[in-house]
Amino acid sequence: VCLLFISSPCVGCLGDTQFCFRFRQSSGRKVSLCCFLDHLDRDLPVYLKKDPAYYYGYVYFRQVRDKSLKRGYFQKSLVLISKLPYVHLFRTMLKQIAPEYFEKSEAFLEAVCSDVDRWPPPIPGKILHLPVMGIIMKLRIPTYRDKPGTTPIVQNMLQADAQISMALPTVHEVDLFRCFSPVFFHIQMLWELVLLGEPLVVMAPSPSESSETVLALVSCISPLKYCSDFRPYFTIHDSEFKEYTTRTQAPPSVILGVTNPFFAKTLQHWPHIIRIGDIKLPGEVPKQVKVKKLKNLKTLDSKPGVYTSYKPYLNKDEEIVKQLQKGVQQKRPTEAQSVILRRYFLELTESFIIPLERYVASLMPLQKCISPWKSPPQLRQFSQDEFMKTLEKAGPQLTSGLKGDWIGLYRHFLKSPNFDGWFRSRQKEITQKLEALHLEALCNENLVFWSQKHTEVETVDLVLKLKNKLLQADREQLPVKTDTLKKLQAHINDIILALPDDLQDILLKTGTT
Repeated sequence: VCLLFISSPCVGCLGDTQFCFRFRQSSGRKVSLCCFLDHLDRDLPVYLKKDPAYYYGYVYFRQVRDKSLKRGYFQKSLVLISKLPYVHLFRTMLKQIAPEYFEKSEAFLEAVCSDVDRWPPPIPGKILHLPVMGIIMKLRIPTYRDKPGTTPIVQNMLQADAQISMALPTVHEVDLFRCFSPVFFHIQMLWELVLLGEPLVVMAPSPSESSETVLALVSCISPLKYCSDFRPYFTIHDSEFKEYTTRTQAPPSVILGVTNPFFAKTLQHWPHIIRIGDIKLPGEVPKQVKVKKLKNLKTLDSKPGVYTSYKPYLNKDEEIVKQLQKGVQQKRPTEAQSVILRRYFLELTESFIIPLERYVASLMPLQKCISPWKSPPQLRQFSQDEFMKTLEKAGPQLTSGLKGDWIGLYRHFLKSPNFDGWFRSRQKEITQKLEALHLEALCNENLVFWSQKHTEVETVDLVLKLKNKLLQADREQLPVKTDTLKKLQAHINDIILALPDDLQDILLKTGTT
């Protein structure tokens, strides 16, 4: 699942710092591990599916004064590279092994790798026990069947041996309230900007605050997947630096997290910039930043704030702000505040997406239209005008009390990369469902009787097509019952056995056309 290696030092933060970054995979390069992970992707929620074009880097960096060294500082990073977006899992793991590694040698790292080699496959829905240097991390990876917003509890249990058990409440979630605490007056506007795939820069004082804030932004539209690029910690050394900072074209649909003051000038032309100060410890809430005009962001020492000319489509929800403020006054734990905030974002996103889900479901052909002797029917074309007409009676007002220009928000969303990614995903799911229903229709036919009434050429053609159907079901992991596939294979065998011996020999050896 992961690879450990030593990196060059990161920025000059004294003490220990943890953060993550994301980078593109080299074009034309294929990794055998990805084929294995593809099989597990099927059961994951869409927002946790791996992106084949990107890797994550999880970093534990240490910088302390050491007069015995020429530079006067001890600087070292331990970096874990993975295709998996399991931020909390890998952060927890690095927190356990990195401090000890810095005190020891490469032999310790080899022992860690040996432990990781013994990890079971990251199967969604299963309770996993992951050993690492005397500790057992217990966790559960979510599945697409889980009710959104719920996290099944993994209980701590006493181990039979001396190993310590550590139950992880989540594999991927960040501390949402801590990340949004400087800007929680504006969370609804930020939700809109992320939903619409607007270019967004987070300017933070450290890689840790930069990466956590970007990850929080990306997660705020869950269970929708953020389909554009995002970089939790972006530097001038990234290969996309010129591509993302050029002024010769409009800023791309990307969320960047940066710390270098150089970006205050380089990215000044971007339409939406969040500038945050130090994120306070739990129990402390920093002064709320204001929305400011972009023209005010001209100096490197600009004050924290949300710099944008964006006018939100929806009216501000004062209730969530009051609820979070009350929590601060009552010293409610940050974990509880995060639960409230996550539920708020979830309900807002679901209210927005349910009308789209309902409309797309209406585009699916009726089951009676599926004939075993014809190709599976196609999903009807998405019509923006037709969809907009459904909103009057079946819009977000059914599940949300928020007022505002929902129609304008939908029109903007339908042009965004997030809609494109969501619709392609739904299109693929429905197409696979139609293929699966077509297979069931074939299984319910008396195919042997059909073959007796047709020529040998037509029968051979049918057998080859049915074999291709079985291969497709396996290759594309179609949602077909195992009994259906066995029944279809039995039909194929029965048809072949009714043919002359010479054709039987050829067809039994033929896997596909």
